[in-house]
Amino acid sequence: MQVSVETTGPLERRMKVEVPPERIEHEVQTRLRDLSRKTRLDGFRPGKVPIGLVRKRYGPQVRREVVGEVVQSSFREAVTQHRLRPAGYPTIAPLNDDPGTGLSYTATFEIYPEFKVGAVEEIKLEKPVCTVADEDIDNMVEVLRKQQRKLEKVDRPAQLGDVLKIDFTGTVNGRIFEGSEANGFEIELGSKRAMKDFEEGLVGASASDELTLDLKLPDDYRNKDVAGKPAQFKIKVHQVSEPILPEVDESLFNAFGVAEGGLEKFREEVRKNMEREADQTIKNRVKHEIMDALFAANPIDLPKALVDSEAQSLLIEMQNAMKQQGASNESYENLQPAMFTEQAQRRVALKLIVGEIIQNNNLKPDAGRVRAAVEGIAASYADPSVVINWYYSDRTRLMEVESAVLEEEVVNWILDRAQVSEVETAFDALMNKGQTDVG
Repeated sequence: MQVSVETTGPLERRMKVEVPPERIEHEVQTRLRDLSRKTRLDGFRPGKVPIGLVRKRYGPQVRREVVGEVVQSSFREAVTQHRLRPAGYPTIAPLNDDPGTGLSYTATFEIYPEFKVGAVEEIKLEKPVCTVADEDIDNMVEVLRKQQRKLEKVDRPAQLGDVLKIDFTGTVNGRIFEGSEANGFEIELGSKRAMKDFEEGLVGASASDELTLDLKLPDDYRNKDVAGKPAQFKIKVHQVSEPILPEVDESLFNAFGVAEGGLEKFREEVRKNMEREADQTIKNRVKHEIMDALFAANPIDLPKALVDSEAQSLLIEMQNAMKQQGASNESYENLQPAMFTEQAQRRVALKLIVGEIIQNNNLKPDAGRVRAAVEGIAASYADPSVVINWYYSDRTRLMEVESAVLEEEVVNWILDRAQVSEVETAFDALMNKGQTDVG
């Protein structure tokens, strides 16, 4: 077999492969002889069909099958011979496979980039350090009380903290815009879940009131077509309710699974949950910071085939998420893979960089941590042992967990070598504005 390789781009290679006719003809003859022993034709005993008749009837089909398989096997042999790592499938053309002439073709494909990961010792990171204070627990208890609140209808003007049930319609230049209509909508005044001017405009309103609010939509409004424009909202108030919070007593404790131990045990459980959330948030934030640093410090050429494939995967993820949220078919059918190219480039680059770190430093997923991860997943099920066995009975399923654990190993490996400065951070600031803000 003769192979020649031409570099046609930073990652693109064009490879010409010539396979001698003997390799094709030998395999074709072998298969035809095997067919002659198995083929049943009228007038011939089993195994006695003449090879010439078998060749005439099945020869072209057998040759096509052989050629297809030889193209695949010879391509693998050729890239191995030249120590190339194809990224994605090759384009094969032209193909010459006339009987008696052997096989020749040209394969055009991309290869994985060769690069050296920059020194991780130069990466600078800020790692939040969070201590859950008694004040944080006090605030969280108030948040939990609000979760268990009851709404009591009142016959008075609305004030901050009240919950209103309203219908509203918003227009810009007299035209209703997407997301500007709702019926039976519940809004808590002062919750900051709607536009500030919208919530403030409802203070003082009573049941049966009809209001018109002239507002300016924020520049970062979710509907980009009307962001920053003047809007008018017509509102009908159906009901004003005052939230009644439960007492901090056994009834509240039981609602959150604390049956014994009273207030002390309840606060202890609240603290543990907050500390778990803080630890996970710190891990996620540090991991994101590390990935940002790796991406910025290692600019590499990326195979278009890998980026296109990743963009398609991101598109499917987005479409599935939108379907689950009840979005209209039109809203997600108009999405295109090109919209996700930048995100796909980052994902592909980080996969390659992390893979290089794993390979160069012989990192492997710790079996104990894999087991702990599986047990953590299984803990939320009625019979954890069934879930654990389900993972360990299928290598493919277990590999998904191993991959996640291995990524954590990479993060920890970098943390041990990077320049890390610890920053004291309040719980509420760490948890992205307002986890314990009781307003």
